[in-house]
Formats: sequence, structure tokens, C-alpha cells
Amino acid sequence: MTARRADDPRERSDGIGWVTRAIFGDPRSWLDVSGAAPPPGHRVVARYAVVPSVARAKFLLPLASRRVGAASTLAYNALRPPRVRANRLAVGLLAGLGGTGLARMPVLTVAVPDGVDETELLLAAHLGRLAGRRLHAAIGVRPPDPHHKPTLQLFDDRGAAHGYAKIGWNDATRAMVAAEAAALRALPRDGGDLPDVPRLLRELRWGELAVTLVEPMPARVRRLPHPDRPEVAAMLAVARRGGPAGEPRPLRGSAFLADLVARAEVAGGPVVDAVAALLARDGDTALEFGHWHGDWVPWNLGRHGGRLIAWDWENSGAARPVGFDLAHQSFQSALSLRGRPVPAAAAEMRALLQRHGDAFGLDATRRRLVADAYLVELWLRTAELAAGGGGWSDRLHPALLHVLADRLRADGTG
Repeated sequence: MTARRADDPRERSDGIGWVTRAIFGDPRSWLDVSGAAPPPGHRVVARYAVVPSVARAKFLLPLASRRVGAASTLAYNALRPPRVRANRLAVGLLAGLGGTGLARMPVLTVAVPDGVDETELLLAAHLGRLAGRRLHAAIGVRPPDPHHKPTLQLFDDRGAAHGYAKIGWNDATRAMVAAEAAALRALPRDGGDLPDVPRLLRELRWGELAVTLVEPMPARVRRLPHPDRPEVAAMLAVARRGGPAGEPRPLRGSAFLADLVARAEVAGGPVVDAVAALLARDGDTALEFGHWHGDWVPWNLGRHGGRLIAWDWENSGAARPVGFDLAHQSFQSALSLRGRPVPAAAAEMRALLQRHGDAFGLDATRRRLVADAYLVELWLRTAELAAGGGGWSDRLHPALLHVLADRLRADGTG
């Protein structure tokens, strides 16, 4: 077994350290970013250009061939913001010309002991064996965060996209990738207003990792031309699984409320009071329940051939108030894209619900209920990620609790 060296990238505390620990965690593998040669008795099985540098790593570009390197940076570039698109285009052209070395990009080298099958130590090699052809992984690098999931974008020797392998490496992320696999198996694919959805290719365990492999998106998928405009028909089709509207039912006695109560009891603290206040205020209000995507935001949506495509279904679920995806899009776009604090994001959410609520059967009382129930749901998700090893979101904690307390105060006027 190869001992970890002090300069092993897996010993780093930054993004490249987190990603290499998750993906190349077997201690028998040897990793280096300094240009050193592997020790005797080892062979190199993969090399990646670290873009743009080790300290500021954003992307691990496979150096299997010029074709694979170019494909890994140019694929789906139309989904990216203009500045990112331009940067990726430049890197892709360099890779296609074999110029990553000229750009002085550091190289991550992965070696394994002689006599050890690389499919035992490299996830991409294992997935290639299952697929019947060699696969190469392009790997995004994000800041270390226990609820981030490494994702391998897989290409074959021709540079053709094979799929996305989403990796659960702790309790929280293993549950997320399993939930996405379950959602993709259950989603109807009848067209109409339902968005197109990638197919589930495979679900597997590889050592301590849970892996969900989904098919690639169409090569010509594009960003939404109007990302702030809600896709109301598609949201309703997802909520109703392409069928007719459901019969409104009171919050009291609903499966949704039972779920909130059970999860709040596990989380403990102020969220228990928030759920009780929601029930006291709106328990007799009837509304339609259905499914939701769970992370309906512009960066999980695209257009191809005139149809909407939706991906990243790891937070989807049933028995949620119809309108939750609308609330989520508004709140998360304000929070993540426009940098709004929680109170301002909540205000933007309420405004969007007011503009489009009629399409979802939401009058003023139901809009208030959907908005506040969504904030409770979001708080519980945040608490569950923290309990599962995901850590607390500084942007949501404790500000979200303060907003909930204000909106659910006992006089019912929040």
C-alpha cells in the first residue's frame, strides 16, 4: 500500500483536495501535481490538466487525447454564462491543439501499482468496463463542502459524451444521488407539457461511494432565453405527472403536514414551533398537492428542439403543495444569482407567487400558505443536510428562522 505523502494533493484542504479524496480515495493509488515521477512499481493510468492552477482549480481536464480534452471543455458550452463560455472555449481550443502544456497548466498524475487492475481503483475505468468501452472523466472542482457531490462527465475515446456520474460520498450526498435515481425511474415520459428528462443509465455502489449514472444531454441544448420567466405549464405538468388537477385537500391531515411534523421533530428547535404555527394558522386551508422537482432553477433547465429539458432531480418528492417549484425558482434565483439576503429573497418569492398564483389555483390565503410552507421545507432541508454531514449554510442559517418567526407570528398577519 502506498503511504500518503505530504505533497499528495489529497492532503490539501481546498477544492482539489476534496475532489481527489472523494474520487481517488483508495490509498493504493498515487497522485501528484508537482511533476514528480511515480515511484517504482507504478504505472500512470490518467493525467489531467488542472485549470487554471492548483490553488484556484476549477476543472480537471482529461489529457487522454486532444479529442477528449477538447470535448470535455466544449460540450454543453451553450448552457454556460457568456464569460464562462468564453473561458471554456479558449481552454477547449488549447486542448484540441495540444497546447495545455504551453499554457503552463499543472498536471494531476494518477498512477496505480503494477499488477493491480485500474478498474479496482479508478471509478471512470470501472464505469468504462461496465459500458464495454474506455471512458475518460472531466471533473469539476468546487470549494470543499460536505453537501457538494463530485460529478464525472464521461467521454469515450472519440470524444462522444457517455453520461454524468454523480457521486455520493457521505450520508447526505449518498441519499441525494439515490433520490435522483429513484426520481428518474418514476418520472413519466409522455411528452406534452412535461419537460424532457435524462434517462437513468445505472445505479451502483463502488466501495463507499453511491453512484448514479445518467445519460448525457442533447449536444445542442441551450440556456433558457428568459431564465426569470417561470415555465408555468411545465411546472404544473410535473406537479400533476401530466394528468389533470388534483382535488384540493386541507393542510390538516395531509401527508405533507405529517412529513413536516416528523422531520421537524427530528430536527428539533424553533422549526417545531414554526410547523405548529403554520398548522394553527392554515390547518383548514385546502390546496392541491402533487409532485415537485425540488430544485427548479434556471441552471437546471435548458431548451432543445423547442422543448424544455430539466435535470438534477435529487431533491424531488411527492405530496408537496402545487406551486412549490415556482416558490423555489424565485427564492433561489434571488438568493444565488442576484445575491439577495434571505428577507429580500422571500419578498421576491411572494411577489412572483402573486403574479402567477392564479395559474396554480392559489388565492391570497393559499399563496401565503405555499410561501411559508416552502420556507419551512427549505429550513428542514438545510437542517437535514447539516445533520447528514452537509454543514450549515451561512446564507440561510439563522436568517431563515428569523423570517419564518416574523411570518408565522401568532396574530396570523405575517
